[in-house]
Amino acid sequence: MQKNEPAVVFATTSDIEASVVMALLDSQGIASFRISGHPQGIWPMVVNPLGEIRIAVAGEAADAARRIIESHREDVGSRIVRLRDEFDDLQRRIGYRFTDRGLLEHALTHKSRAAEDASGGVFDNESLEFLGDAVLGLVVTDTLFRRYPQYSEGEKSKIKAAVVSTQSLAEHAEYIRLGEHLLLGRGEEKTGGRFKQALLADGYEALIAAIYLDGGLPAAAEFLERELNDAIETGARLDTVVGRDYKSALQERLQALGRPLPEYRVASEAGPDHRKLFTIEVVVSGEVLGRATGKAKKEAEQEAARVALSRFR
Repeated sequence: MQKNEPAVVFATTSDIEASVVMALLDSQGIASFRISGHPQGIWPMVVNPLGEIRIAVAGEAADAARRIIESHREDVGSRIVRLRDEFDDLQRRIGYRFTDRGLLEHALTHKSRAAEDASGGVFDNESLEFLGDAVLGLVVTDTLFRRYPQYSEGEKSKIKAAVVSTQSLAEHAEYIRLGEHLLLGRGEEKTGGRFKQALLADGYEALIAAIYLDGGLPAAAEFLERELNDAIETGARLDTVVGRDYKSALQERLQALGRPLPEYRVASEAGPDHRKLFTIEVVVSGEVLGRATGKAKKEAEQEAARVALSRFR
C-alpha cells in the first residue's frame, strides 16, 4: 500500500457509530472519510444503515488511527464491544443488547428523518413496523392460546385487540422512554413527534421487528412476554371473565351507578386515508373519562371504553 493510499480502519452498520469514530479521529488531528465499495469510491453521505459503512484515513495515519479507536473500545471478557452509543440506555431498559445495532438505529428512524437525507441512503422504519406488527400478533396470540385455553376465540380476540392497540403500545413505548431515542426530522421534532402516540406505537412495533431480526423469534417472544404480561392479565380480568366488550361493560357499569350513558366522539383524525388514525374520547355528563387512538373508530372506541372502565374498578 502506498503511504497516501486510503486505508480502512473501522467498519460498522451504524451511521451514529461511524460519526462517533470520525469525531474521535478528528479530535486527535486525523482526517477521515466514509467509503463504500472499493476504497477509491468515496461517498460523502450516509449509506444504507443496514449495509456497511467503512471509515478510511490516509495510509500513513492508519496505524495511529487504529490505536486510537482500539483504546476507546470496551473489553468484556475475551470479546470486544464496539464504541458505546446513545442507545445504550435504551438497550438496558428493554433488557436486550443488539448484535447489529444498525437494526436498532433503523427501527428508530422516522420517515421525516429519512426524507431529509439528501443521499437517499437512510431508510425509515415503516417496513420494520409492518414486520413488528406481525411478530407482535403471533406472540400475543400464542401466549393467549397457551395461557387461557378455556376462553373462547372471541374472548381471546378481545384481549389481543386491547393489548396490541395503538394506545397500549404507546404506553409501553413511554415506559421504556422510546421517544427520547426516535430519530426525527426537524419538522416532526418541532411539532412534538417524540410524544405522539402514533409515532411511539409505530416505533415500538419497529423495535419488536429489530429484536426479531437480530435475535430471532425466541428473543422477540421473551421481550414481549416480559413487556406485555401485565396488559394481558389485565385484559383477561376486565373482559373475558364477563364475556363482554368494553363498551357494553362500561354502559352496564354506568347504569348500575345511576349515571348517564356514555357518548363517543372523534377528537381528532391524522394521517393519509390508507393509514388514518382516529382519536376517540368517551364522555359522560360532559366529562372525558377515557381517550384512545386506533386505526379504526371501533378499535379506538373499545380502548377508550377500557380506559374509562378502569376508573371504576
